[in-house]
Amino acid sequence: MAVPHHQEPTAQDTEAPVTELRVVSYNLREHTANSELAALAESSGADVLCVQECDSNDLAPSVGELTLAASTTGNRLGLAIYKRDDRFDVEDVGIHSLQKSLHDRVLSPAHERLIAMHLRDKQADAEVIVASFHASPLTATNSLRRKQIEAAHDFVRDLSSEAPAIMVGDFNYPWFQTNLRRKIEESGFALSLSDQPTYLRYRKFTGHFDFATSVGLHINGVETLPAGISDHRPILVRAQYEAAALADAASSAVA
Repeated sequence: MAVPHHQEPTAQDTEAPVTELRVVSYNLREHTANSELAALAESSGADVLCVQECDSNDLAPSVGELTLAASTTGNRLGLAIYKRDDRFDVEDVGIHSLQKSLHDRVLSPAHERLIAMHLRDKQADAEVIVASFHASPLTATNSLRRKQIEAAHDFVRDLSSEAPAIMVGDFNYPWFQTNLRRKIEESGFALSLSDQPTYLRYRKFTGHFDFATSVGLHINGVETLPAGISDHRPILVRAQYEAAALADAASSAVA
């Protein structure tokens, strides 16, 4: 009987798998879906969890394997970011107000509409900025929301002009996205929509309200996750650092 030939592992066989960044965004609908965060963090395998419309005074210090890294404090409807402590160190945090709509001035739901975090990814030996964003509601104009998005991108870039960045959240921009995409791309970012609509409350308002913008990252996919208590469905963004994505593509081509 022939003895099986023992083949030494090649460099390709022993190479560590390319690191993927999994970012989840969820609008909690005035904090009503807060109790779902632990299960969502576990089921999605999130590395970072960004939330909108949360009560900052009632957020758990941890959900699943994620720890609360930062949250807004001046809002009735706030923003927060959870992250894996074993993977990320926080380099810097920025919390910002954006141009207000009439709705904001009358009802004061949110003074701070952006929280951005500069992270050191120890697993990938890289830096990345992750931001949670909440645009003004549909009572405002698309023009105002575009200005808010542009300003948010500028604040993200203030944290680092070089690090890859991803901004997720409730953009409140379900229609006329061609113009939005053009404006975002002019600023150097890319717009990524999920595979299914994210808003559930009113049939006539069905659309992609929650999505992602990014720079310096390869977006592998944006998945709309199952509905919970909120009128928004959460989304899962799977991203890779661009250099890692190119290396992975080259390895696949050789194989």
